[in-house]
Amino acid sequence: MATEFDRGGESDGSRASSARQMLFGRESERKRISRGVLGTGCFLALWWLAGRTQPSYLLPTPPEVGLALWTELTSGELFVHLGQSLLHYVPGVVVGVTVGSAVGIAVGWSDALDDACTPIIRILRPIPPLAWIVFAIIWFGLGHSGAAFIVFIGAFWITFYNAYSGVESASRELMEVAETLGVDTDWRLIRRVVLPDATPELLTGLRTSVGQCWMMVIAAELFGAPGVGYEIITSSNNLATERSVAYMLTISAVFLVSDWGVRRLEARLLAWRQ
Repeated sequence: MATEFDRGGESDGSRASSARQMLFGRESERKRISRGVLGTGCFLALWWLAGRTQPSYLLPTPPEVGLALWTELTSGELFVHLGQSLLHYVPGVVVGVTVGSAVGIAVGWSDALDDACTPIIRILRPIPPLAWIVFAIIWFGLGHSGAAFIVFIGAFWITFYNAYSGVESASRELMEVAETLGVDTDWRLIRRVVLPDATPELLTGLRTSVGQCWMMVIAAELFGAPGVGYEIITSSNNLATERSVAYMLTISAVFLVSDWGVRRLEARLLAWRQ
């Protein structure tokens, strides 16, 4: 009887402890949200005050940017230009991530392939993606294909190194255990042991590519490819800086949404580790 009573007390105590942790966690989350709202409000207030002292073409105020953003939304122009950017962003990221991951896994797994590719990788890796803009124009022209090529190069190198690092640092102990259990081919070992162990690195490469490649999209569009970046530079040339800032905020919003999607995917794929 005493044992049962003690267990019940321990259970009640653990429940009380969990309730306190949940309560403190909620309070901490409320504090973080409150601080974020306060910080954002202070930033907007400082921006508005600074904008009041300058001509609008030098520093537009938040209301002017909001009006420009609303105009672009209601006219549908924002969706047109965002769609143009996505036409070269999505293919570039998808192909770059796929090829970069595949090559990184292959080079990380095979010592012979690693030795053969290392000199080429060391020569090509330091070259910035935008340095290829000349060849993008010559090979593909000033359009979606040329911009997608620049995005592809950026996504390729990011995911290549993450995949390479993930495979190279895969647990040797797990591979030895798998071999003793009958996993006797390279492909089965990669599929059943190496890839699950390297998944966090692969997802890090994907998440980084999703964010970094937006910078490459905008930079490529500054050379004439249609899209959000082209509208930013065109608006600034016409001194419509409030429109430029509106499109800059559009890029930020799209990035936040895409990053949220990748984080949800990461949480689902790595749920088994919790």
